[in-house]
Amino acid sequence: MQNYSMRTSGVCARQVDFSIEDGKLHDVHFYGGCAGNTLAISKLLEGYDAKKAVEILKGNLCGSKGTSCADQLARGVEQALAENIM
Repeated sequence: MQNYSMRTSGVCARQVDFSIEDGKLHDVHFYGGCAGNTLAISKLLEGYDAKKAVEILKGNLCGSKGTSCADQLARGVEQALAENIM
């Protein structure tokens, strides 16, 4: 299992940690942000296909911020997948 930690930009959450094993997301944890939303995202994505999660979450916006916690996660997962060519 490969573990990742990323600083976010432009959102309330300061950081998000996640793991990828066999192309599946695990242990998604946001530090800060809207607790109910980020906890729900974490629960929904447990064991979910990482590439599919990027497709669904990338580009989701929070108000006029131009990004969101979900979008930031998608960007981090996308980068992790690109680095490991999964």
